[in-house]
Amino acid sequence: MDQQYTRRLESIEAALDRWLPENPGSEWAVQVFPGLSTIHYPLSTTQYLPLTSPGRDLLSRGGKRWRPLLMTLVCEALGGGEAALPLAPLVEFCHNASLIHDDIEDNSDERRGRPAVHIIHGVDAAINSGCFLYFLPLACIDSWAAELEAGGTLSPAAAGSCRARVYALWGEYMRKLHLGQAIDIDWHRNFEPVPPVEEYLAMCALKTGCLARFAAELGAAAANVQDAGHFGEAAEKLGVGFQILDDVKNITTGLPGKKKGDDVVEGKKSLPVLLYLHRYPEKKETVKRCFDAARQGGVEAPETAELMQMLHESGVSGEAEERGKTLIAEARAVFTDGGDLLSGLIDHIT
Repeated sequence: MDQQYTRRLESIEAALDRWLPENPGSEWAVQVFPGLSTIHYPLSTTQYLPLTSPGRDLLSRGGKRWRPLLMTLVCEALGGGEAALPLAPLVEFCHNASLIHDDIEDNSDERRGRPAVHIIHGVDAAINSGCFLYFLPLACIDSWAAELEAGGTLSPAAAGSCRARVYALWGEYMRKLHLGQAIDIDWHRNFEPVPPVEEYLAMCALKTGCLARFAAELGAAAANVQDAGHFGEAAEKLGVGFQILDDVKNITTGLPGKKKGDDVVEGKKSLPVLLYLHRYPEKKETVKRCFDAARQGGVEAPETAELMQMLHESGVSGEAEERGKTLIAEARAVFTDGGDLLSGLIDHIT
């Protein structure tokens, strides 16, 4: 079964390379910037690199690519075959864009085992390239719809309808993604509010779960099915579950490519922190003291380790982990309706 995932992942990488090549040339520019050749001062191909290199840097560091893989498998489960594969950039580029901007907003210094993109390329170039990654995949939508039409897969009317739907989905989920990020930023900038757990889960659904749901909805659109139905909701739960488990690992075992405890440095109100504050409201000032000291001293500050130990010994880290695992189990139960490959996706990526 792993070989079947590998084959699909190779096709996904090819789609990503097509739209964000290491050395973009004039042929790429014609697809991405229609009409660019008509300007009075044509650009040399090296002028594209300041725009593409920061994003390409992060993309080349790897990643599980589970979101575009999920999109592809949902499409297959709904009878669309491999029609969704060319849309892989729409999911993966937006995810990488969010990581570039998130690292700037959180002042993180490491991502996927290397210095964060803004540290290598500069904040200005990283912001610009990250924004470009949100909009670049829109160039692949018209190409995708035209290829389906030319190949006889869809009639011109159906291709136009699918194109419009994919554009609408992109707009909907990008707005939700940025709303979730705005809420998260507000929470770690202002210590005083202690949001209910339900609000935290809603924020995660917007910030993290929506990209997974977007992937499922794209898979349905590529299959020319009106909506992803229960697959979309399950995908959102999967994204939230993974976010919770990542937050727990950040303060326990650590995450590959990230510094253990950097969520404490950022003042992040992760699920373990919220569970602790709701259970022990009298400890709020202690938590604030640890956050403040960690922000000044980094992960090496004694208060960073102090807070992580408090969260572990109180049992809230374990409780949060169980919540994350429950959400993932609920997603798995739904994915069984999509066949062996979709139901086995979670085991493949964990």
